[in-house]
Amino acid sequence: MNAASTTSEMLPSELTLPGLAETIRDQIPSPALLFDRAAIDHNLQRMLAWAGTPSRLRPHAKTHKTREIILLEKALGIHKHKCATLAEAEMLSECGAADVLIAYPMVGPNVNRLARLIRTYPKTRFAVLVDDPVNLDQLAACLHAQQLEVDAVLDLNVGHDRTGLPPGEAAIALYQRMVETPGIRPGGLQVYDGHNTPIPELERRRIQEQFLHDVEATLVAVRSKGWPLPRIVLGGTPTMALNAQRHWPEAELSPGTCVLHDHTYFQRYPELGFRPAAWLLTRVISRPRPNRVTLDLGSKAVSPDLPLADRCRVLGIEGRIVLHNEEHLVLETPEATHFSIGTSLWALPGHVCPTVALYRSALVFRGEALEGEWVIAARDRQ
Repeated sequence: MNAASTTSEMLPSELTLPGLAETIRDQIPSPALLFDRAAIDHNLQRMLAWAGTPSRLRPHAKTHKTREIILLEKALGIHKHKCATLAEAEMLSECGAADVLIAYPMVGPNVNRLARLIRTYPKTRFAVLVDDPVNLDQLAACLHAQQLEVDAVLDLNVGHDRTGLPPGEAAIALYQRMVETPGIRPGGLQVYDGHNTPIPELERRRIQEQFLHDVEATLVAVRSKGWPLPRIVLGGTPTMALNAQRHWPEAELSPGTCVLHDHTYFQRYPELGFRPAAWLLTRVISRPRPNRVTLDLGSKAVSPDLPLADRCRVLGIEGRIVLHNEEHLVLETPEATHFSIGTSLWALPGHVCPTVALYRSALVFRGEALEGEWVIAARDRQ
């Protein structure tokens, strides 16, 4: 999606508007978050098809943050999970997750909170990211003093430049330190390629081949020492098809967005076959000018972290987003007079993960009917 995109473009043939009955839709206060249960089921099956077997999957809970989706994954034989926050880790543990990777460094008071989590949920095996000797020592000291252990997963920086150590000597030395440190179980590697998002798959493949050369050398070094290497956690949704082709025995795929998907990824990566499953119900609240329509889809209802034109796709209206404040989203359109006050419209978020966290719960529908309401249980960081 680019800044020039408008809502007048033709919808992809795979995308259909929610079929929720109008009589039900008219009773739902807006803005509202709704999950399409049929699309979620499709996406979970598609994710499983890419992986080939549940044991190769470690889906990320950061997108949906709901117990119900964790239980759907569990029913498919998926028992390993990834998350970003302690709240998400607690939700996963409450759902009986056997193996939880908190893909985030634990620092400060969060180390003690991690220790409490390990004590509270002894049936769940926890892992955390490590990319620094100081962080490793602080983590180990806290846990060893309480006679606890955690898996430390070495975070490799393969170009995203957000966290992690570059593959090579420093990474190998830190892994050795993980092997030798009381309170720490060497837990393998994370290879997160969040920077690898070009639309052509061939370009994503080219970028991957560049950084995997160095990753391979690090793997060879770790294996040659005989050190435990229980997992290599690979990528996210955009590179899922590429990572599925890696035949390392320790490889795990960790997509997150694809469970609910969003308009950005639906447009960019149609070959993956996932469907948008998180919809926003919005209404016209004002027509301040003859060529403008204002919706109740402000930045507290759809994430503002993307460029203005990409924050959401409002369906059924030709126009472009010109203003986005806390409670208002303004579209400039020649069709403004066609939309009376109170008209309901459907929108797709450009970035679904932070958008879901804005809502206390999501209404769940299948076809024309509502099936229930799912609480966004882990929307808080703590």
